[in-house]
Amino acid sequence: MALDLTKIPKLGFGLMRLPEKDGAIDVERVNSMVDKYMNAGMNYFDTAYIYHGGHSEEAAREALVKRYPRESFMLATKLPIWEVKQESDVERIFNDQLNKTSAGYFDFYLLHSIEEANYDSYEKYDCFTWGLKKKEAGFIKHFGFSFHGSPELLEKVLDKHPEMEFVQIQLNYLDRTNPVVQSQRLYDILHKRNIPMIIMEPVRGGMLAKMQPEIEAKFKSVRPNDSVASWALRYVGSLEGVVTILSGMSSEEQMDDNIRTFTNFEALTPDEFKVIDEVTEEILRIPQIGCTACKYCTDGCPMKISIPDVFRTVNTLRRYPDDWRAKNFYSGLVNRSGKASDCVACGQCESVCPQHLSIIELLKEAAGILDTGKSA
Repeated sequence: MALDLTKIPKLGFGLMRLPEKDGAIDVERVNSMVDKYMNAGMNYFDTAYIYHGGHSEEAAREALVKRYPRESFMLATKLPIWEVKQESDVERIFNDQLNKTSAGYFDFYLLHSIEEANYDSYEKYDCFTWGLKKKEAGFIKHFGFSFHGSPELLEKVLDKHPEMEFVQIQLNYLDRTNPVVQSQRLYDILHKRNIPMIIMEPVRGGMLAKMQPEIEAKFKSVRPNDSVASWALRYVGSLEGVVTILSGMSSEEQMDDNIRTFTNFEALTPDEFKVIDEVTEEILRIPQIGCTACKYCTDGCPMKISIPDVFRTVNTLRRYPDDWRAKNFYSGLVNRSGKASDCVACGQCESVCPQHLSIIELLKEAAGILDTGKSA
């Protein structure tokens, strides 16, 4: 089945940051958000085996599969190679995903987060051939991969596996020159090869949705009625070759704002691209921890430290040193999870971080700021 790009909505609903209640996914609110999204004529949903501690695929079943005709939506999920210890695990995980979602098949299936540390394992267990066989059997409609590696590795994978129909990459205006993410180079490679792109982290884990007032004022002076987040989404949506843009929406308000952005979508004008460049320069002057709150690090943390929330607090205090809300947030956080200073330096978090952050050292820094009262 050829990939028909015309049927894929520009805005995809990422099921990685769903609203929670009492420590579990709030399915009632997710239902409401799914209804808003579907009623707006959009229907691409992205989940994964590990999202929300393994419960995101179940949420997709409850909020989507059970409530809408199967042919009315597109569902994407992923194979996490780090959960594979032997060849039979690949089939076991896939069957578990079919059971969790009750979807019958997956419209899009991805090898999850290919990078230098795990690419050989995907080859070792012959996951590329396995995926093609699943496609031939009708359990996968379209087969591709998400990517967090170097441009050199991307070209190596594409050269060896031209059968891949699409690639999912992290792309936003702030990461264009990021020496770790290298978004611009990844985009250029895929665009040159005419490979459809699915975009993740367009708002960089929320970092590009809320900024210093003087930076936000630059956006508001041009489009006073538009949110700051909409600029980040419009930036990615204005690029050629982008099929859909995943937004990990966690509230009805975010859903409403994103639907407004993508209903009668307007690409950025040349002058608006210049504003994006000016804002990028200003943001890069403020040192920030480049965490996107994917939460890959949290499930295996022996001290139950909510690492993304710790880093979010530090980043807020770097921008707003006297922000009492950030300090109160951290006080509440450590009542239900570990403190930054509880880190035992086991390294589990660093082994799965897509951003390749030096989490152990960053937690030491965070502990000095948050657990002793020093300034950021």
